[in-house]
Amino acid sequence: MAIYLDNAATTKPREEAVQAVLRCMESVYGNPSSLHGKGLRAEEEVTAARKAIAGALAVNPDTITFTSGASEANSMLIMGAWNKFCKRKKRIVISAVEHPSVEEPIKLLESLGAEVIRISPDNNTQAFIEAIDDNTFLCSVMSVNNETGTIFPIKDIFTAVKRKNPDCITHADAVQAFMKIPVKASDINADTITISAHKIHGIKGAGALYIKKGLNIPPLIRGGGQERGLRSGTEAVPAIAAFGAAVKALTPDIEKAYEAATVKMSRLRDNLSAQPFITINSPAGASPFILSFDVDKIPSEVMLHYLEGVEIYVSSGSACSKGKGSDESIRVSISNYTTEDDLNTLVNELINGYNRLQKKRMFS
Repeated sequence: MAIYLDNAATTKPREEAVQAVLRCMESVYGNPSSLHGKGLRAEEEVTAARKAIAGALAVNPDTITFTSGASEANSMLIMGAWNKFCKRKKRIVISAVEHPSVEEPIKLLESLGAEVIRISPDNNTQAFIEAIDDNTFLCSVMSVNNETGTIFPIKDIFTAVKRKNPDCITHADAVQAFMKIPVKASDINADTITISAHKIHGIKGAGALYIKKGLNIPPLIRGGGQERGLRSGTEAVPAIAAFGAAVKALTPDIEKAYEAATVKMSRLRDNLSAQPFITINSPAGASPFILSFDVDKIPSEVMLHYLEGVEIYVSSGSACSKGKGSDESIRVSISNYTTEDDLNTLVNELINGYNRLQKKRMFS
């Protein structure tokens, strides 16, 4: 039986999410902007999902804007903030290891005249504070690094940023944190938060952007005025309904799931650390849902394909949050569906794979 350990990339949809999709495709297929019964029923699905997501973030439902995914939500926030402030302010402060969906639009702004300060994850909160000045309009820091699981102290960072420059927009890319570790907008002093459906057992095609009430961001997509004019285009009702269904299903057991993941990942870390050919990249205190490690002298792509051959699915990638280029890193990311037997099998196959690949390397 296949063992799926690439949940930071995407997750298996929950049954509740699948049923929501089928319901909307088979019977609730109206346009939510239409005034007839079919449209109103579709609007009810969108409203229910919005309330569920807002509840999880402890915010007003009116502050949630649905998008096609987190990449669009990040661009919507970044480009919108630039359009709002570019004539008056030019500085952006981010961590040096942001996801490409944050880094790439910011690179574009850099080419248009923005001053971008990138703070190494090795630095503490003070480095962010020192980078903030009166000319800063945006501070964007991911909640959890997608490569290593490093948890950033965004509450401390954003609180300090707001103290120094109350007008600076604070933005958290919480894609790898939402529904795994606590993400409450007021608790972390975030003006804006980005989340994604398919990372939490929803389906691909839906994301959301929280924008604090009173913070007016110009829209990225203009048209029919859907989503209170912030994101025009007919809402993807099946994907949004699945998003809400996944949030509702996960909400009661978040703490229990976190504790279970902590136990499983701690044992995996110990078992891998005991192998002389493995070096752990993820720091102590990282998210218990992500673990990055290097396999000595074996390129990650080679090990990935060996594991795929025995039906274990992981991902490869550099340990980017440590500022280190490497083609030897493996990322394991787990979900509530991952068992300890799955992780024990992974360790055994890593040992088998290393021995076989090393022997092959010696005689090649």
